[in-house]
Amino acid sequence: MMKAEKYLGICMDHSSAYLMELENSHIETKIITSSFSHQVKEQTLEKSEKEAHHKENHEELAYYKEIGKAILNYENVLLFGPTEAKTELLNLVRRDHHFDKIKIVIKSADKMTDNQSHAFVRNYFADQ
Repeated sequence: MMKAEKYLGICMDHSSAYLMELENSHIETKIITSSFSHQVKEQTLEKSEKEAHHKENHEELAYYKEIGKAILNYENVLLFGPTEAKTELLNLVRRDHHFDKIKIVIKSADKMTDNQSHAFVRNYFADQ
């Protein structure tokens, strides 16, 4: 018996990622948020710009690593969203050989509602 293939669509920007697992046309969504909020940025900038940049890079890396851990459970992943966060994540995981067998595709997309995101993920993987 062949196992049902699970697909993952990730709608993301620099502050949050909506991980939408598609299995048998059902979508389960999990949200990962970056801990580097606008408020933290303001507080850190008051101290120094260099410290703010360092903290932002550290927090962003932790955010991307958490998303990366989730990606490892899938064979097919679609990254989409309105910012460059998806490209930054892809560049990070491409350097890690744990992701070599995972097909990861990037699609540009404007900000969407949950229903639009789910339809976008379903439509993309329907053609796979």
